[in-house]
Amino acid sequence: MKMLQLKPKIFRFDSFADFSVFFKAGAGDLVLTNEFLHDSFLKPAAAGADFLFQEKYGAGEPSDSMIDEIRGEMKGKDYRRVIAVGGGSVIDIAKLLVLDAECSTLDLFERRAPLEKKRELIIIPTTCGTGSEVTNISIAEIKSKNTKMGLADDVLLADYAVLIPELVRGLPYRFFITSSIDALIHAIESYVSPKSNPYTELFSVKAIELILGGYTDLSENGPEYRLEIIEDFMTGSNFAGIAFGNTGVGAVHALSYPLGAACHVPHGEANYQFFTEVFRAYSRRNPEGKIKSLNSILAGILGVPEESDIYAELSRLLDRLLPRKPLKEYGMKEADIELYTDNVIKTQQRLLANNYADLSREEIRDIYKALY
Repeated sequence: MKMLQLKPKIFRFDSFADFSVFFKAGAGDLVLTNEFLHDSFLKPAAAGADFLFQEKYGAGEPSDSMIDEIRGEMKGKDYRRVIAVGGGSVIDIAKLLVLDAECSTLDLFERRAPLEKKRELIIIPTTCGTGSEVTNISIAEIKSKNTKMGLADDVLLADYAVLIPELVRGLPYRFFITSSIDALIHAIESYVSPKSNPYTELFSVKAIELILGGYTDLSENGPEYRLEIIEDFMTGSNFAGIAFGNTGVGAVHALSYPLGAACHVPHGEANYQFFTEVFRAYSRRNPEGKIKSLNSILAGILGVPEESDIYAELSRLLDRLLPRKPLKEYGMKEADIELYTDNVIKTQQRLLANNYADLSREEIRDIYKALY
């Protein structure tokens, strides 16, 4: 049984300029990023490289049609490396740009074409959430299916993961919270995954301590305090990525995908909506299993008794940082409760198979109802 894999070599630099000198960024490199990052940090430091800006191909998170268009821009160009500088959307797209494939993006996600790597991949995250710099997963909205799908394969792993605090400090508060909650969910879903083991737990628990401990400090010191502890969140996100990259995630992500795709809710924010309600359902299903150990860890960090309603306490803390909204405020309709439930069961078995405890159709539906 494989216990732990960590392929990308992990580097840290104070600035993109330092990274660029060390890695000799320039001619032969394709940098996928956002225009504001290019203008503020990248332009002077990667002379000779070609730049593509994700937002030029459409708003929001990546879709298969967006990725097809970007891949089309690369035809006839012999890049040796792809450098992704951005959040989860940029990273998810970049992982597919290293492939040697003439087929559509949908064919890749549905495994109708071989996945063969042609270029080296360097990932530089600019949020503290996805952990995607160390995982083998790319997520995209599949327009024809009206949901998101994941493609998981070791060929998508980066060769280098690079952490640069300079690029994260400017993250607006709302995106800082939703992205870092996503990292917390990665760590917690990984901890209770059936594939969890003592090696992955080391990364899960440390990520939980860094992120949740940081949240308790933020609730006492205010939003700007995040700038003083931003590296804790970067490291915590990276640790969470290592953990779930080896174990996978479960129902929180599965239930969030229809909402994210249909209502264009950012990934971290969509996961946030379902986080504590899914874990309440898990607790009802199997209160004496691995979740009992998790609850003890959470109680210690939150400073509450273990017999407390841990997920109510956790919800109160997170809502102080960023209040959640009912799902209907995103544009979800009451009739969508049944549609989303069926969509999850039909399209997200890869994630549901990794649940801490099995959830019935009725339980999944009731989670949507409770949050609607």
